[in-house]
Amino acid sequence: YVSVGFGFALVVAAWLFFRVTGALFNPNIATALLAIGVIGPLRWLLLVVAQLVGAVCATAVVQGLMPGQLQLTTVPSLGINKAQALFIEMFATTFLTFAVLMLGVEKHRTTPFAPIGVGITLFVCELWSIPLTGGAINTARAFGPAVLTGFDASHWIYWAGPTMGALLAAAVYVFAKRHRYWTLVPDQDSVDSEKSPTVPSLPLAHLSRVRPRSGTVGPRGQEDRNRQSGSAAPPRLNLDI
Repeated sequence: YVSVGFGFALVVAAWLFFRVTGALFNPNIATALLAIGVIGPLRWLLLVVAQLVGAVCATAVVQGLMPGQLQLTTVPSLGINKAQALFIEMFATTFLTFAVLMLGVEKHRTTPFAPIGVGITLFVCELWSIPLTGGAINTARAFGPAVLTGFDASHWIYWAGPTMGALLAAAVYVFAKRHRYWTLVPDQDSVDSEKSPTVPSLPLAHLSRVRPRSGTVGPRGQEDRNRQSGSAAPPRLNLDI
């Protein structure tokens, strides 16, 4: 339920702000964009500050609207050590950041639908990371609740892990770009039907073009088959009166 909520919320929010601010709600993804040169240091700083402040304000709003004490702080689950939590957060953020880079940063025919793909990616990442680490995959997501409820000793994981994951995704993206990944499967996003593969010839297609041999059909079939086998056709009876 929580994973579905995260995924759909990101789809809606990203689609609303996709053409306004780029829908950057994650300081780690902003760091990846800084690393590949899409944004400059000043914009990165402003984005990160806005995201962290927004996370604190959002936490305060949620706590004010919902009854009772909410457990919003992300901490590793029992049985998950700090190293495991670090790499879980790292790899989950890698997948999410790479989805943003390939669907939103790279411009192609499906770029306007990037919020859907990114939202689904977040849903999948949250689905397996929430039971293990709380599924922050976003430093701001961990920072906002921690400001109001207190910082846990493992809070550093949610700074280091997502940042490492975002930088790893940026490195993979640069590697793919430098090796011209689009040449591996050219015209993959083309809508030109002429670029579709041709239908291969069927092994038995030539049989439909072969004319039937004489004697295989028709009223003389039995006579022709007997002639080919060397036997005479049976005599016909004269029934004329």
